[in-house]
Amino acid sequence: MVVPFGRKKFYTAIVCNVHCYSPEGYEVKEISTLLDPSPILLPVQFRFWKWVADYYLCTQGDVYKAALPSGLKLESETIVEYNPDFETDVSLPEKEQRILDLLAADSQQCVTKLEKESGVKNILPVIKSLLDKEAVFVKEELRRNYKPKTEARVRLTVTPDEQQLHILFDRLSHAPKQLALLMKYVECTGILGGGVPKEISKKELLERAGVSAAILNGLVEKCIFEIYFHEVGRLNSQVPVQSVLNSLNPLNEFQQRAYGEIIESFRRKNVCLLHGVTSSGKTEVYIHLIEQTIRQGKQVLYLLPEIALTAQITDRLQRVFGSRLGIYHSKFPDAERVEIWQKQLGEKGYDIILGVRSSVFLPFRNLGLVIVDEEHENTYKQQDPAPRYHARNAAIVLATMYGAKTLLGTATPSIETWQNAVTGKYGFVQLKERYKEIRLPEIIPVDIKELHRKKRMAGPFSPLLVQYMKEALEQKEQVILFQNRRGFAPMVECRTCGWVPKCKNCDVSLTYHKGINQLTCHYCGYTYGLPKACPACEGTELVNRGFGTEKIEDDIKILFPEAAVARMDLDTTRTRTAYEKIIADFEQGKTDILIGTQMVSKGLDFDHVSVVGILNADTMLNYPDFRAYERAFQLMAQVAGRAGRKNKQGRVVLQTRSIDHPIIRQVIANSYKEMVDGQLAERQMFRYPPYYRLVYVYLKNRKESLLDEMAGVMADKLRAVFGNRVLGPDKLL
Repeated sequence: MVVPFGRKKFYTAIVCNVHCYSPEGYEVKEISTLLDPSPILLPVQFRFWKWVADYYLCTQGDVYKAALPSGLKLESETIVEYNPDFETDVSLPEKEQRILDLLAADSQQCVTKLEKESGVKNILPVIKSLLDKEAVFVKEELRRNYKPKTEARVRLTVTPDEQQLHILFDRLSHAPKQLALLMKYVECTGILGGGVPKEISKKELLERAGVSAAILNGLVEKCIFEIYFHEVGRLNSQVPVQSVLNSLNPLNEFQQRAYGEIIESFRRKNVCLLHGVTSSGKTEVYIHLIEQTIRQGKQVLYLLPEIALTAQITDRLQRVFGSRLGIYHSKFPDAERVEIWQKQLGEKGYDIILGVRSSVFLPFRNLGLVIVDEEHENTYKQQDPAPRYHARNAAIVLATMYGAKTLLGTATPSIETWQNAVTGKYGFVQLKERYKEIRLPEIIPVDIKELHRKKRMAGPFSPLLVQYMKEALEQKEQVILFQNRRGFAPMVECRTCGWVPKCKNCDVSLTYHKGINQLTCHYCGYTYGLPKACPACEGTELVNRGFGTEKIEDDIKILFPEAAVARMDLDTTRTRTAYEKIIADFEQGKTDILIGTQMVSKGLDFDHVSVVGILNADTMLNYPDFRAYERAFQLMAQVAGRAGRKNKQGRVVLQTRSIDHPIIRQVIANSYKEMVDGQLAERQMFRYPPYYRLVYVYLKNRKESLLDEMAGVMADKLRAVFGNRVLGPDKLL
């Protein structure tokens, strides 16, 4: 529904409770409009939203904004209207005049359109000034982002019996093209067959008849045909439902054992961890569990940590489940997400939803199983804005509300999940053998500190890595290069005075992106044109420090000019088709070398990768976070797992300056158990999760001095209650 706020503002609201008690102490306003004739939420969703709001310390409004597709939210839009009676004897400021000139051509325009066409970035003060001068009026209009998709269709204006058709044929005897179109309509719709005639679109009829729209328009003018519009869905079904159950691949001995143990675990526990090494065939086990669940008449939610993974998994699931599968993530147009939401509300929703973290908010009628693949990934955690939820943990709670089971799958479990499994809170199943007995890759450490000292590095590449890449390309095999830093250079520095450009919002060094010739903050998105001279000393020698994926791509093209090279990071995968093409090209062998950030580590399966290069392990080890070592191990182990498929052992070149670091040794030995035991001992000693809970409190204000003062006051108040368990406040950003 729409509710008024103030005199001019309107907001979308959801009715969460109906009662007969009038409020005390204030007067309520009337509801402006009822938007939906039926509920857009199910009762269990209200319970889930309330839990998310309570647990993650935010409002239910924050949850509402994150959960609903924007197409279901009606918004008020500010419209600026030109005052035709406005006169002035003085010249207006240039920005104000620009706005009035645009309004003179089109008297009513929304603020966003004015801002775009005028080029005035901070437009609201300019509009306020014009409003004060009575040069413009301002009003609010309601708009809904979602519009159903319609299709133009054709039908006869008369009763389609044989007698009426003969009359029409006689009328058109001197118009052969119109007669041919009418006869094609009769053929396509089967109106003389005795059954219900098939509907036909205007586009299909014209294509099959091979005539222009003018011929059809002539028949409309003669009142023989009429054009009407029919609402059609945007969702495509590419595989027929009949393929269900016939395409299931048989499980091998180890997969079958894991499958049976998971079923047995679900009889006793609601959550089970499947700890399977890379390339062990966990996805095939998932597919068999999905088939069993939907055979029981229940639905499945299959969560992935990255949109990039959905292309491969979609292909595998659609071969088995066809149109029973729905896909939901932010790269789909908002209108499609609205239609998926509406389909899920109905009795005939999808049996399987494949999606990323926001999919936990979708409606389900009968949820039976939740699969959280690569459960260790930190991309399941929403950082900003609120609700700052963890989709894995939220999914477990959601499943419990439905009485469903949750399967957590990974080769490198998060330490919290591992602890829950080994202490018996979760079920625990292991899959230790790789599919088809493929050996784990050989991991070769390279001390780049020594190579740099001897000046033997070719940019970011060690001689050994260059040699292995050359051999792989000669044998028509593929290479993956992993560098967890996008952009061209992580830092730009003035060679004369040492000045480094930093973000004005976050106080972190800006990353140089050569493709757009800009410096960008990877935290808040602030961009800044690369200066021609140093603003501190006016020196002109600005040098790049470090290597981002963009720079590595340039260097690889110089080293191997004949190789087909692709880059997979946030900059190259901003659209759905972009990342699908990158993955498809690499799968089909059109790309020889794939360079990427952590996107390339997340469960992608490629058959011909023989070499993986981890270009700089130290950036992961030196991250200021108590989970840094855990995440470094997970990233390196996962990206190493991309090497070696189809009966060939892969090779992984791990470049580092910390050759003796315990985490490096554990990655080389593929010893997850040694890593987790060491990290658990440290976390217990320093009071970190999973033994203790951390609450992160941060404050925001435009005034640095006030923020600094209030952070100290809050820390003192917290210490009065919690003593030395309070850390901080940290340095302001």
